[in-house]
Amino acid sequence: MQPAIATLWKVDDRGTQVLMDEFYQFLETDASIVLAQALRQAQISLIEAQLPATENIDPTSFQHPYYWAPFILIGNGLD
Repeated sequence: MQPAIATLWKVDDRGTQVLMDEFYQFLETDASIVLAQALRQAQISLIEAQLPATENIDPTSFQHPYYWAPFILIGNGLD
């Protein structure tokens, strides 16, 4: 079974886009990172407002758990 990121909560479209952009950025920049760690690092980026300057957003606008907490990794994210 391939891993998937999922949620059962209502989520914000823009916040989800920012989180997923960060998630895939971590995967692209570090070939040795596992999926679970990439998701964790993306969530931490939102919590600590450490988003790239290229984003056309206020970095502090996604610190609330509403934007990063609903997402879980289903499957083996350690591969």
